Amino acid sequence: MKLENNLGTDDIKKLVLKIALPAMFAQFVNVLYSVVDRIYVGNIHGVGELALAGVGICAPIAMLISAFAYLVGVGGAPLMSIKMGEQDNKGAKQILSNCFGMLLVISIVIMILMLVFKEPLLYLFGASENTYFYANQYFTIYLIGTVFALLAVGMNQFILCQGYAKIGMKSVVIGAVVNIVLDPILIFGFKMNVAGAALATVIGQLCSCLYVLQFLFSRDVHIKIEFGGYQWKVMKKILSVGTTPFLIIAFDNILLISINAVLQKYGGPSNGDMLVACATILQSFMLIITMPLSGITGGTQTILGFNYGARNTKRVLEAEKYIFLISMCFVGIMFLIAQTIPQFFVRIFTSNPEYIKLTTWAIRVYTIGLFGVAIQYTVVDGLTGMGVVKMAVSLSMFRKMLFLVCVFAIPMYFDVKNVFFAEAISDIVGATVTSIIYFTMFKNILRRRELEDPEGIEGISCK
Repeated sequence: MKLENNLGTDDIKKLVLKIALPAMFAQFVNVLYSVVDRIYVGNIHGVGELALAGVGICAPIAMLISAFAYLVGVGGAPLMSIKMGEQDNKGAKQILSNCFGMLLVISIVIMILMLVFKEPLLYLFGASENTYFYANQYFTIYLIGTVFALLAVGMNQFILCQGYAKIGMKSVVIGAVVNIVLDPILIFGFKMNVAGAALATVIGQLCSCLYVLQFLFSRDVHIKIEFGGYQWKVMKKILSVGTTPFLIIAFDNILLISINAVLQKYGGPSNGDMLVACATILQSFMLIITMPLSGITGGTQTILGFNYGARNTKRVLEAEKYIFLISMCFVGIMFLIAQTIPQFFVRIFTSNPEYIKLTTWAIRVYTIGLFGVAIQYTVVDGLTGMGVVKMAVSLSMFRKMLFLVCVFAIPMYFDVKNVFFAEAISDIVGATVTSIIYFTMFKNILRRRELEDPEGIEGISCK
């Protein structure tokens, strides 16, 4: 198959657009996996709000599991891009084969552990006596598809990093469409309720997984999956680079889990379930922002990694500029929507006036610092794509820890609903610190790369 994009020679502005926009669209469609589930669940007659709260408790745990796909996928894809930039196809194939094996093993282990400990986990992370039934029903079925979910997400990174942006987009769209079609059939047609939503998600993930693996095992792809060449030093390097996206996604969802737990604890029996349900709708809205944004900044990592590997630092700088501009434009549009008409989004999930009023206010508060998110994603994902792991982790963790401190500190002194201000505080402060460090150090990082040993990042070879 002819390469869709030449990462080293195509016009950089057009290249960023050709890769960023399909990746953004793919992630937007991917959001529908969870958002559509929640919309249908919220409209189940008689129990919609409680069922929505139960599914909302499961959602960040499920995303926490998916972080392991990024640990391996986003950990290996930048290294593979760099190897391709260095014209080292043998090294690129070895990275791909190691990542495939790692994802298989990790997904099976996680599924077993989660099934064993699911009950205490669900109660710890915000389930109540009223919502546990729905949370347990959804989560049990979802866990059965862990292997499909992790392989679909993780291995899709190796389609994107070879420049096949449209193929990568199709793999996500296929799964999302299957999920959307099956949701009303299983939830309402077969009267499976929450179980139907979970089953539709699993079947969608299976379809995505089969499409991704079929392509990566075929002769149509430049670097395909091969068996063998498994080495601990290669896996260690993959995990080292993948630590950044893993921690970012894992902590994002630990923070959401923390919010649910805090809202349930301080809200008490009277308001806890309502606050968790409202937080679930809020988190659905944020997914529509953060997932496409991660498509822009994560999908274009392959441009940065390839040209960083080829020591073409001028193209790296130029690409970063366009990635940032696209990110800010997207976030600007979503900021206007969040501040002006969030109530229309909320009404898709519930018709309860009390829920609508609280969630509309929460969305406006939560998104005050939204432009800071665009800065954070552009810088951290850019550094990750070039394998500059320590700085990326430090910048990301600073913002996450600030958020976590606010979540637990705010309800000790103020009404619990003010926990939603934690996101705005961490976004504004985190983006300020990130910007200062970026403008101080980024050009020096590129200069050091120009002088590095050809064997690879920081002199470490993955051969």
